[in-house]
Amino acid sequence: MPKAKLHDGSTIDVEVHGSGPTVLLPVNPQPVEGPQAEAMRKWGADPALGRSLIEGLSDAFRVVAFDYEGHALSTPKPDTLTPANVAADLLAVADTVEADRFAYYGYSWLALSGLQLAIRTDRLSALVMGGFPPVGGPYAEMLRVTMATHEMSVSAQNTPTQNTPVQDTPGPARTSDEPDWSSVEVSMTVAQTQQFVTLYQALQEFDDRAAQSRIGCPRLCFVGSADEIHYGDRWGGVHVSLAGPITNRREELEALGWDVRILNGLDHTQAMQAAHVLPILRPWLDSTIGTRLPE
Repeated sequence: MPKAKLHDGSTIDVEVHGSGPTVLLPVNPQPVEGPQAEAMRKWGADPALGRSLIEGLSDAFRVVAFDYEGHALSTPKPDTLTPANVAADLLAVADTVEADRFAYYGYSWLALSGLQLAIRTDRLSALVMGGFPPVGGPYAEMLRVTMATHEMSVSAQNTPTQNTPVQDTPGPARTSDEPDWSSVEVSMTVAQTQQFVTLYQALQEFDDRAAQSRIGCPRLCFVGSADEIHYGDRWGGVHVSLAGPITNRREELEALGWDVRILNGLDHTQAMQAAHVLPILRPWLDSTIGTRLPE
């Protein structure tokens, strides 16, 4: 199995499936099993999400799968998870599989990572951002939430806590059948949470509107129309709007070259599931890079 060397000297496993134009997918290619899988299902997550996405694309594309989020949690980078280093890591993965040009799909913070990649390289053949707006991103709000999460991890570092899954960074959207988030204990370590503070601190001066002129490839963004995350008092009562900047600025985004898809009624967790992603992602990739020669 190929291994890519990342900016901090650590290595990440890379799986390659299928043939055709290359698509980088920062997903866990191995389905989660056992108690952790059951916990994920209760929280609305799919333990086999990565595998489902790979299977839905690898008959027509060369899918390069790597669990970047899982690697960040297992090998934290508290002081170095900056946008430039994330982009360098993604390019390192592409280099490892000898992909001179490639498409990229990421969801949530991995979507904003794709945007950072796109403005730093001309090697992208296509960019797909799910669950995070290309323009009007909630960078200030996410910094407040990640800082609150970090403070809780510092307070809890010597206190036994409930082993509650923390999806994404720092938490998922709430739906009517999910638990009460005000009761959730933060199970991430200080180093794990600090790296995301580092990421969002580095993005505070980022002008995503001005950056649009630096993207030179076809681009697609999608979001659930109900992707509005309301954090409780423990997180400072922050409202993170991921749907609003896309639904309210759709015409502007399209004028900037984005194809836009809105998934009606879906929240952050729901809109990332393969059953909703593949009907958007697969035909769009077919139409943009599917007729090109394998790379």
